[in-house]
Amino acid sequence: MRTCDDRWAQNEAKAQVQVQVQAQAQGAGEPLPRDSARWTHGWRRVVLANGMLVYPGLAAVGVSQHSHGAGAIAGYVIVAAFCAAYLGAIGAVVMNRQRRAVVLMGVLAVLFLATLPFAHEDAFFLATVIVAYFTAFRRRYAARVMVVGTLGALLVPWAVRPWHTGPAFFQALGLLFSTLVVGAFAEIAETNRALVAARAEVARLASEAERNRIARDLHDLLGHSLTAITVKSRLAQRLAPKDLEQAQAEMAGVEGLSRQALADVRAAVSGYREVTLAAELARGRELLRAAGVVADLPTTTEMVAAGDRELFGWVVREGLTNVVRHSRATRCTVAVTASSVEIGDDGVGGAVAGVGKGLTGLRERVAAAGGTVEAGPVSPHGWWLRVRLGRDAV
Repeated sequence: MRTCDDRWAQNEAKAQVQVQVQAQAQGAGEPLPRDSARWTHGWRRVVLANGMLVYPGLAAVGVSQHSHGAGAIAGYVIVAAFCAAYLGAIGAVVMNRQRRAVVLMGVLAVLFLATLPFAHEDAFFLATVIVAYFTAFRRRYAARVMVVGTLGALLVPWAVRPWHTGPAFFQALGLLFSTLVVGAFAEIAETNRALVAARAEVARLASEAERNRIARDLHDLLGHSLTAITVKSRLAQRLAPKDLEQAQAEMAGVEGLSRQALADVRAAVSGYREVTLAAELARGRELLRAAGVVADLPTTTEMVAAGDRELFGWVVREGLTNVVRHSRATRCTVAVTASSVEIGDDGVGGAVAGVGKGLTGLRERVAAAGGTVEAGPVSPHGWWLRVRLGRDAV
C-alpha cells in the first residue's frame, strides 16, 4: 500500500509542475496541446469523478423498491453518507492526503455493506464506485477488487434466499464494464502525463543543443576573427614607423574584420550563418599573409560537393586559425579533394592545438556528417589536420 501511495504522490507531483513543463516547451517553440492537460488534470477529470455519483442514485432507487418506512429512510441516509464519504475521498486524493483517502475508503466499504439489507442486489452499484476508485487510484489492487466485486454481485443475491432473486447479472455487468472504462481512462491519463514529460524533455534537449551550437559557432567564429585582428594589429604596429600608408591599410583591414566578426556573431546567434569553403580559403590566405606564413592553398573548390563545402569551410577556418595561433610556422599547406581536406604546417605549436575546444567542436561537426578527424605532429617538426568523409573515413 505504501508503494502505491508513493507512486500516486509522484504522479501528483508531476501534475503540479505541468504548467512549468508547458512553459519550457513553449520557450523552445513547441507549444503543448492544452487538451492533454485538460484530460489528465482538468475539469473533465472532475466531471468523470463526480459522474460516479450516478451509481449511488441507482442504489437509492433500489432502496425505494426493497424497503419501506423507517427502513427506507435508513437506506437513504446510508446512501447519502456514502456520497459524502466518496466526495471526501476524491478531495483527499486531489490534495494528496493519502491516509485520509484510505480511511474514507474503509468507510465506503462499511457503508456498502450497511446498504445491503435495504437495497439488496442494487447495493452493488455502490460496490461499482469502490472498485472504480481502486482502478483509478490503487491500480495495484484493481484486478483483485474487480473480481471480488463481480463475484459478489453474482453470488450474494443468489445465496441470500430471503431476497427471492438470482445472480445480479445487470449489477455485475455494470460493475465490470464501468471499471474497465475507468481503467482505460486512467491509462490514457497516465500516457498523457508521460507524453507531456517526454515533450518537455525533448524541448530541454533542443534548447541545450541550440546553446551548444551557439557556443561552438561563437568559439570558431571569434577565434578566427580575433586571431586575424591580433595578427594584423601587430603588423600595423611594426609598419607604422616605416610605412604609414601600409600600416593604415592593415588597420582598415582590422576594421573590416571587426565588422565581419560582428556580422558572423549575429548570424550564428540567429542560426543563419553562412560558411563556405571558397570564402574561408580567401580569408585564410589573407590571414597567413598577415602572419608572415607562406600559404599554399587550392585555387578552386569545384571538386567538393555543394553539401560538403560548409563543413570543409569550418575545417579550413579552424585549421588555419590554429596555425597562426600556435604553430609559429613559416609555411602552411592546404590540400582539398572531393571527400577530404588536409592542413599541414612546419611549425612547433601543434601539441597545444591538439587539445583545444576548437578541435572538439570540429570533431562534433565532422562526426555528425559521418566523417573522421585525424590530427597529430609531423616528424621532424610540424602539425597536420585531416578530415575525411564517406568511404575515405573508414
